[in-house]
Amino acid sequence: MALAGRRDGPLMLRGGGGGKPLSHGSRIAVAVAVGIALGCVCAFLYPDGLFRPSASALQWSRHVDSTACESSGRVTNLESQLASLERKNAELRRQINELSMKLQLAGQGKDETLYKAGPFGTVKALRTNPTVMPDESVNSRLAKILGEVAVKKELIVALANSNVREMLEVWFTNIKRVGVPNFLVVALDDNIESFCKSNGVLVYRRDPDEGIDNLYRDSDVESMSDGHNNMTAYGFNDVFDEPSMGWARYAHTMRIWVYNSGFFYIRPTIPSIELLDRVADRLSHEKAWDQAVFNEELFFPSHPGYEGLYASRRTMDIYLFMNSKVLFKTVRKDAQLKKLKPVIVHLNYHPDKLDRMKAVIEFYVNGKQDALQRFPDGSE
Repeated sequence: MALAGRRDGPLMLRGGGGGKPLSHGSRIAVAVAVGIALGCVCAFLYPDGLFRPSASALQWSRHVDSTACESSGRVTNLESQLASLERKNAELRRQINELSMKLQLAGQGKDETLYKAGPFGTVKALRTNPTVMPDESVNSRLAKILGEVAVKKELIVALANSNVREMLEVWFTNIKRVGVPNFLVVALDDNIESFCKSNGVLVYRRDPDEGIDNLYRDSDVESMSDGHNNMTAYGFNDVFDEPSMGWARYAHTMRIWVYNSGFFYIRPTIPSIELLDRVADRLSHEKAWDQAVFNEELFFPSHPGYEGLYASRRTMDIYLFMNSKVLFKTVRKDAQLKKLKPVIVHLNYHPDKLDRMKAVIEFYVNGKQDALQRFPDGSE
């Protein structure tokens, strides 16, 4: 037996054994009522809404806002730094241009590559040479005096000793009379210094120990010499004669006696450090005399297979930085040279070093004039 059935329509009410379906209008009313009821339930259970954002989502939103603010602040800061750097760059360019101009002015006449010539008829030589900046560290006491008396960095200077005392008085009296304030007397003895101070005249007297420093400090190495006169110490043209060459028999050579490595001044420069490195390296690998190695590395030029040292050098004054040959062969026999006070005396030419050293002290320190006489020029 086949069972037959039918599907009930939506929202169909049943009662007892059968029911009457709702009308179309009634169905709409019921749907609205159910919707309102569901809305009230949801509003009660989920006051913040069904799709409330999670805590992580809120944090991300705040992070994004904070990052945006920070980025904006960084951009502003970078823009400020960029503007500051541009100003500094402009100032540096100005300084570079100024220094370049000063360099050109200072080098004019020395190095023609420092400046360019203009079109024909436009080149003009300098009418006024630029001034130089003083180094106040050389003599701070004098620099202070000059700063007090100079007007626009200018002043009148007079050097005087006791022999011209009366003329000096006439000079500064009339300078005061006409109202010139920027003048200075350099006193060459104690009497003139006292005389100027008693008359209210600004005076400068060099300290007694200011003349002790005989270093120039313009070279990488300043060394005393083994030379015993101007030729051997400072260099000379030595002509080599080879008769078999006929017309070209004479060859000119430049000679200088070696530097004495027993006393030298060395500036803290790269060439100086390289010199010491080279000498130390050779002496650690060769059986050589340190003075010979010192001179070879300092003087030998670059040539095939060898790169020379590019160090500047100065020979010290042989009468101020004296070797013992100069002293015993020349100085002690010359009345004028005996009056000189050397900075050092190096007893390098004589084996009886201690006896001669004591005699040198007697002569120069204790004033015993015959202290050096008993020694021969050379060694016996």
